[in-house]
Amino acid sequence: MFELTGKVAVVTGASRGLGRADALALARAGADVVVTDLLLESDPALEATAEDTASVIAQVMAQQHVVYTEQTSAEIREMGRRSIACRMDVTNRVEVAAVFERVAQEMGGIDILVNNAGTLDHLGQITGQAPELWARDLQVNLTGAFNCTQAVWPYMKDRRYGRLIYMSSVAGTLGGFGQASYATTKAGLLGLMRSMALEGARHGITSNAVVPGIIATEAFETQGQAMIDRMVLRTATRSPGAPEDIAHAICFLCSPEAGYITGAALPVTGGIDLFTF
Repeated sequence: MFELTGKVAVVTGASRGLGRADALALARAGADVVVTDLLLESDPALEATAEDTASVIAQVMAQQHVVYTEQTSAEIREMGRRSIACRMDVTNRVEVAAVFERVAQEMGGIDILVNNAGTLDHLGQITGQAPELWARDLQVNLTGAFNCTQAVWPYMKDRRYGRLIYMSSVAGTLGGFGQASYATTKAGLLGLMRSMALEGARHGITSNAVVPGIIATEAFETQGQAMIDRMVLRTATRSPGAPEDIAHAICFLCSPEAGYITGAALPVTGGIDLFTF
């Protein structure tokens, strides 16, 4: 089941965490995978590039060398799949268009797009929400997914086949205290996803979202222990999920077995969205 041999997937924000897990899982299912991120470990100015993102998490990951874009691509090729690693800023429409054109030419088409790139470090109640970070989060989390969707659409439409995946969050379905910009963008992705489900239905393109709860990525581990404990206690399973839990859900939504599923927001939350006591 969940056989993806012969499919070509593009994963955004895949230098680590959920994106890296998604790329590897799709490759294990048989897909050829293009691994994209703003950060490449071979970039001689890696820390400066991370600094330009205004993302504290990106800066910390760059400083700690937790950037695996090219390594992930190499691991996929070791599985016998085709893979390339590309620097791609999802907010740069020219760069996005160029990457998708390259992928279509070198890989023969594009079947799957996983919109994973995002920011997660803007915290503060409404009076403390910085306008410049609000704008950044909208540009990366929501407009970035729009840019990639618009760029990939002609390739999928021509093939009369496509799988669009959007990475939402329980913050987008429940709201997030001190996370107005993040929650707003993740809720917005659900509207984009459902609109694309309607537009894609007659072209063989499905569009779905995964709605993660708390997942034990490298970024999650940077939270203070008190916050981690509080989030875990809020979860019915009393444990965070693993990146692979999200990746397996994505493989299902991209598979032939999910061919009649579109416009769905699949919770992978461990029950954090339930009334837990």
